[in-house]
Amino acid sequence: MIILKTEQEIAIIREACRITASVFTAIKPEIKAGISTYELDQIVYNTIVSQNAIPAFLNYGDPPFPGSACISINEEVVHGIPSKNRCLKYGDIVSIDVGAEYNGYFGDACRTFSVGDVNPRWKKLVEVTEQSFWQGIKQVKKGNRLGDIGHAVQTHCENHGFGVIRDLTGHGIGANLHEDPNLLNYGRAGRGIRLEVGMVMCLEPMITEGSFHIQIMPDQWTIVTADGKAAAHYENTFAITQEGVEILTLTASERKQYAEELTQIENRAWA
Repeated sequence: MIILKTEQEIAIIREACRITASVFTAIKPEIKAGISTYELDQIVYNTIVSQNAIPAFLNYGDPPFPGSACISINEEVVHGIPSKNRCLKYGDIVSIDVGAEYNGYFGDACRTFSVGDVNPRWKKLVEVTEQSFWQGIKQVKKGNRLGDIGHAVQTHCENHGFGVIRDLTGHGIGANLHEDPNLLNYGRAGRGIRLEVGMVMCLEPMITEGSFHIQIMPDQWTIVTADGKAAAHYENTFAITQEGVEILTLTASERKQYAEELTQIENRAWA
């Protein structure tokens, strides 16, 4: 069941998302060779709790997730477990997926960072993954359906020769970290649930250098590409309001970077 959010609920989610986005501002300067994923996770934890929020991923699920962030390196797609024994290396790409709970509501977002200079194919993978989010979000307009979003993401990534994972999806969000509907990164235009005011969702392309097939590691959390090739992940929480689409988990610098795109979607009246 899809739960449409009131303006008051979106206001609280907006703050949860602001806190979530602040993690990327805090952590970006620390993405360097030699730092452990445990140290990065501590930065995530401290950033969130210092703002009177709760790390949404900590102790989530069964078995309970042991970190405040999912930190996934190279062939790891999602749900990488932070460890004192796992350090970033020059040339890696690392996806940091974070969430914050504030006053009973959640924000969720992910970025993939490069550790120094990475090989051109991986650099392109990270860029196309982020671009595909914007291709998808441009389809969030009156009269469109969920399938229009997924189709746009899939088309953009496959046109660049990358794989689009089928078994992992975006999702609704609100008083629960994961709610209906599932928001696929592939699909057929014109199909699926019609978009409407009050929906709050996470669009999160998870894109691979090669095959879209994945497998779960013995730790029961970490998901890797089946062919061992690299993966990138980019996610934002967004809300549909009467005024248009509001992307809730962008940092201040990202808002400047995407000012033109934001103007186009935020001024797209829904009523």
